[in-house]
Amino acid sequence: MTESTQVRHDWTLPEVQALFELPFIDLLMRAQTVHRQFFSPNQVQASSLLSIKTGACPEDCKYCPQSGHYNTELEKEKLMEVERVLAEAREVAASGATRFCMGAAWKNPPEKDMPLLEEMVRGVKALGLETCMTLGMLSAEQSDRLADAGLDYYNHNLDTSPEFYSEIITTRSYQDRLDTLHHVRSAGMKVCSGGIIGMGEQASDRAGLLCELANLPMHPESVPINMLVKVPGTPLENVEDTDPIEFVRCIAVARILMPTSHVRLSAGRETMSDETQALAFMAGANSIFYGDKLLTTANPGQSRDEQLLNKLGIGIEPLSGDNSNGVSSSSQQAQRTPPLYYNASLN
Repeated sequence: MTESTQVRHDWTLPEVQALFELPFIDLLMRAQTVHRQFFSPNQVQASSLLSIKTGACPEDCKYCPQSGHYNTELEKEKLMEVERVLAEAREVAASGATRFCMGAAWKNPPEKDMPLLEEMVRGVKALGLETCMTLGMLSAEQSDRLADAGLDYYNHNLDTSPEFYSEIITTRSYQDRLDTLHHVRSAGMKVCSGGIIGMGEQASDRAGLLCELANLPMHPESVPINMLVKVPGTPLENVEDTDPIEFVRCIAVARILMPTSHVRLSAGRETMSDETQALAFMAGANSIFYGDKLLTTANPGQSRDEQLLNKLGIGIEPLSGDNSNGVSSSSQQAQRTPPLYYNASLN
């Protein structure tokens, strides 16, 4: 392998910052070169996201309309019935998406609801879809139960750098998040973990976030890069807009640092131009959310996405039995072998 395509877990912050400082075209060229060595350049993985329990969350994440700390006029909903979730999943399967993600606004899932969550996972799996959940923090036992039910992916974002984290969230520590990722990995599930760009952080925080993700013992299989959706009533509703070029830089650096991961162009696409999204795909993004809603915020409708993807000559990645995406066996082995522990102080 050439230097640019090594799967590394020992990136230094100065190295990551140096990538961000490359001329934009050079950075995109390097990211696209890495991308083509591990993935088809003209396919994206398509997921769909459903809020299965909405609002009244005890966390104080400053970006989130579901936090019970802020008045965003969001209508609260209790945990959905299993059959209603499965009805939504059937529609997703018909749409062409291959992964169904279920999100609940909890600090951690209540034990009384675990049987229902397990039933949802089994039901969605029976439809032939990959399954993903985001439910807040998980204990080791809860992770094992969800894995036994067949859950493929668990989403738990780091959100930002360790240095900026306390400016955004005070009700859960950075180490809490890393601990949950450890429990998920130890249970045998795949990890979906990324962050949010545009919360008032510095460029060094964007580099710090990606450095943390890239130095996990195993890279997340999915890395969602979100552009902040500014929701009225949240503390970040008036934060300065993110420059699209700087956002695309984050996509490109994520692709270089984590060459075997799907990098998801996630929240914020509703307000992105076709040109910005095209640059993001050029930079190595190869996953999107299908559907007109992401939990509680807007997302481009399927017809708009189909028009854009058709214009760019990009197709939907088929569901693969081994999800190898052409990655060499040596690369897969490198992703499997690091020790399964996390400690924020080590990165």
